[in-house]
Amino acid sequence: MGRVIAVVNQKGGVGKTTTVINLGAALAERQQRTLLIDLDPQAALSNSFGLQPDTLEHTIYNVLTGSDFPLAAVIHPVRPFLDLVPANIDLAAAEAELVSALGREYLLRDALEDIRQQYAFVLIDCGPNLGLLTINALTAADEVLIPIICEFLAMRAMGMLIQTISRVKKRLNPQLRVLGILGTMYDPRTIHTREVLDELRSFLGEKVFDIVIRKSIRFAEAPAAHQPILEYASSHPGAQAYRDLAEVIIHGEEKHR
Repeated sequence: MGRVIAVVNQKGGVGKTTTVINLGAALAERQQRTLLIDLDPQAALSNSFGLQPDTLEHTIYNVLTGSDFPLAAVIHPVRPFLDLVPANIDLAAAEAELVSALGREYLLRDALEDIRQQYAFVLIDCGPNLGLLTINALTAADEVLIPIICEFLAMRAMGMLIQTISRVKKRLNPQLRVLGILGTMYDPRTIHTREVLDELRSFLGEKVFDIVIRKSIRFAEAPAAHQPILEYASSHPGAQAYRDLAEVIIHGEEKHR
């Protein structure tokens, strides 16, 4: 049965979608059948693979709000070993529509039951909030991967996120665990970036990956070409970093300090 990994941070612009795109591509490159789920109404993940969200008749919104609408009906193959469940702006209404739904926190988990055995990995791209959609992702997940930009203000939000994960673990999903914290947009030339990463490691210890994703314009260019960076700039250090992260996740050999 596939490992379900929610990629979560309530702060925007920290590299969640970039991580889902490129980690997913790296896993698929290793012939690990992988499903990506776009759980953000902005649909950046869907756009990045060349889908046109506004033209899609059915998305993850229909799965969460429809009566017995199967997840399999909205899966799009996007690469060998890599499939995608898209989103669009309709998903923005789901939070309000699901408030009174019975078992509303478990909708995504239940939807995954019929298909997760077909995949080695399921990666969920969450929006920049800790609302009901993100709670659904955490309830459905086995593990949480937290991308965090190496800046002080981003680090301040970590406490709230860790508390939310702890509450979900206690009340909804006892098996949930933090897979790791991934430093993104890392610039080794600045003292501030290095200090933030050091402070994260002193606070969260071995949960912080040694692998970091360095700041590069290639990460902005690749989605515009509807490609992961592993295709757009295959030999780029950012591509190799996501390949290294995939190896760590597949084999469980976390290379920590």
